Amino acid sequence: MALETCGSCLSCLLIPLALWSIVVNILLYFPNGRSSHAASYQLPNYVWYFEGICFSGVMILLLAVILIALECSVFHRCCQSESCNKTYRSFISIVLALLGVAFSGYSCIIFTLGLIQGPFCNSSGGWDYIFKDTAGGYLTDYSAWSRCTEPANMVEWNIILLSVLIALSGLELIICFLKVAAELKRTLCGTYSVFVQVTK
Repeated sequence: MALETCGSCLSCLLIPLALWSIVVNILLYFPNGRSSHAASYQLPNYVWYFEGICFSGVMILLLAVILIALECSVFHRCCQSESCNKTYRSFISIVLALLGVAFSGYSCIIFTLGLIQGPFCNSSGGWDYIFKDTAGGYLTDYSAWSRCTEPANMVEWNIILLSVLIALSGLELIICFLKVAAELKRTLCGTYSVFVQVTK
C-alpha cells in the first residue's frame, strides 16, 4: 500500500537528481574551474559521452515530467472507460520507468568504468591514463596521486565528481525501479482493471 501511495512522489524525486547530474557532469569539463583543458581536449574520454547531461540528466528529466503529467487527473482520456484510461496510463508509466532504468543504469556503469580507469592527466611520461592498469587500485593508493602533475588536484576532482554521479544515477535507478514495481502492483493487484471492457 505504501508503495502505491508513494508512486506519485517518486517521479518528483527524479527532477532534482537529474538537475544535479547535469550540473556535476558540467563540472567535469572544468578541472579546478579552468576551461583550458576542455578547449584543448585534455579530458578523460568518458567525459565526452555526456552521460550525466544526456542520459541521467535531460532524458531522466523529460521522463519525470511526462510521468508527473500522466499522474494528473486532468490527463487526456484515451478511451471511454475510466478504468481503461487508468490502465493505459499505468502501462505507459511502466514503459517510461523502464526507460529510466535503462538510462540511469547505463550512466552508472559508464561512471563506474571511468572511476576505475582514472583521470587523463600529465605526468613524467606525458598525457596519459596513468592509472588505467591498476584496476581501480589507485583509489586507495594516495601516494600515487602526486604522479598527476597537471591539472592540479585532478585525481581528487575526478574521484569526487564521479562518485557523486554514480550516487545520483544509482538513486535514479532505484527510484525508476520502484516506480515500475508500484505501477505493476497497482495494475496487477486490482487497483486498476487490466481488462478493457467494451461498453455497449
